[in-house]
Amino acid sequence: MPAKVLVVDDDAAIRRLLRNTLVRADYAVVEAGTARDALRLMPIEHPDAVLLDLGLPDRDGLSIIPLLRAPGGAVVLVVSAREAVEEKVSALDLGADDFVTKPFDTDELLARLRVALRHRGSAEAPPAIVRRGEISIDLDRRTVERAGEEVHLTRKERDVLAVLARHIGRVVTHERLLTTCWGGEEDPRIEYLRIVIRNLRQKLEAPGPVGSVIANELGVGYRLRADP
Repeated sequence: MPAKVLVVDDDAAIRRLLRNTLVRADYAVVEAGTARDALRLMPIEHPDAVLLDLGLPDRDGLSIIPLLRAPGGAVVLVVSAREAVEEKVSALDLGADDFVTKPFDTDELLARLRVALRHRGSAEAPPAIVRRGEISIDLDRRTVERAGEEVHLTRKERDVLAVLARHIGRVVTHERLLTTCWGGEEDPRIEYLRIVIRNLRQKLEAPGPVGSVIANELGVGYRLRADP
């Protein structure tokens, strides 16, 4: 049975584009043009995922993110023209799984959706080993290998990488990383996190573009890229 996606957007042209894109990718699609319709359809259609615009005519989309997740644990991807960092962080803090900015690339949107659905399916029993290309991260043993060779990491580097690996393909906010990895220490600052990320990139990324393994979501957080 195909996964079902609820598209929530007041723009009929955007809904049509998303419907056609999702149907071609073998998803079942349900549409809503308002927050009220979206909340009405949730207990009826039981979607696996929601693509949510924030600029709805009857209610700000941010306010319904927790309500969309609550009934059946659907993943929520915000698809919005809003670019403010504060909006993205708020959406993620409220429970959104990811944030895609309009105009968007449909292939990237589908990739983000696949990652979110995979994470939902494995949430109850997360894998002990996370693989990304030639990198293997053993979350139980707290070891990392690249091309079969063990990579030496400091404790903080292991902590940060473990959080990113548990959410592979999804952005993790600066605040969440700082709270999780520095929460018991005084004055956790983003500069510490940036140093750790820089060191991880030097140890894990092959020569080439910076961010090929760990992507920077400007002003929001970091993402361990999933394999295509």
